[in-house]
Amino acid sequence: MAGRGSFIESFPLFGYDLNDYDELFSEKLEMLLKLNEDERITWKGRHTQTINNRGVYPRPYQSKLPIWIAVGGTPESIVRAAEHGLPMALAIIGGMPSGFVPHIQLYKDVYKKSGHNIDELQLSINSHTYIADDSQQAADEFYPPYAEVMTRIGKERGWPHASRQQYDASLSPKGSLLVGSPQQVIDKILYEHGLFGHTRFLAQMSLGAMPHKKILHAIELLGTKVAPAVKKYTAQKKVTS
Repeated sequence: MAGRGSFIESFPLFGYDLNDYDELFSEKLEMLLKLNEDERITWKGRHTQTINNRGVYPRPYQSKLPIWIAVGGTPESIVRAAEHGLPMALAIIGGMPSGFVPHIQLYKDVYKKSGHNIDELQLSINSHTYIADDSQQAADEFYPPYAEVMTRIGKERGWPHASRQQYDASLSPKGSLLVGSPQQVIDKILYEHGLFGHTRFLAQMSLGAMPHKKILHAIELLGTKVAPAVKKYTAQKKVTS
């Protein structure tokens, strides 16, 4: 996944101007796509280094890398992914997922308008996820590391403190956090599938200082209970449609 990123500390480190944020990413993406097309590349850009007929190694195991564009809701990034006909991975880390429906519709509209086959469209929803044997256990175990990370980042960006009240609201059936029992997470994935019709779901589990043993158990529940139920539902839906 290639994305603009939400942290800007690397700009002064590499001598970039923050005013070139969007243009810089656009050029680097074009360069990446060209690197992905051919073994040898000749390239000259405004922000990137010049390459004169050089080979890039090692080559991917596939003929080409499956490049996705990762976005957090920026319309320019959504349009860029759609115009290139690239799969899009949308990260939903706050708010209500239903509020992102217009973003997905924008992606689909531009994707189709740009001449790409809508049947080949690939879309991923990426969410903070934690699964435990019961809902209260999941909520209580995930909150401390989640609050610590979000509060620390919030201090850097001017966000409010991550309160338990806000956290609990995000755990609601239509909230952004996929935290709960296996059935609750199944229900929320399918709820979002009804909103977006996405083809992939990515669960970001290890947020903050979560104990390794608990993360392993959450992964086990994802693989043995959540994923099979979701795959069964989506397979049946394809047959009936």
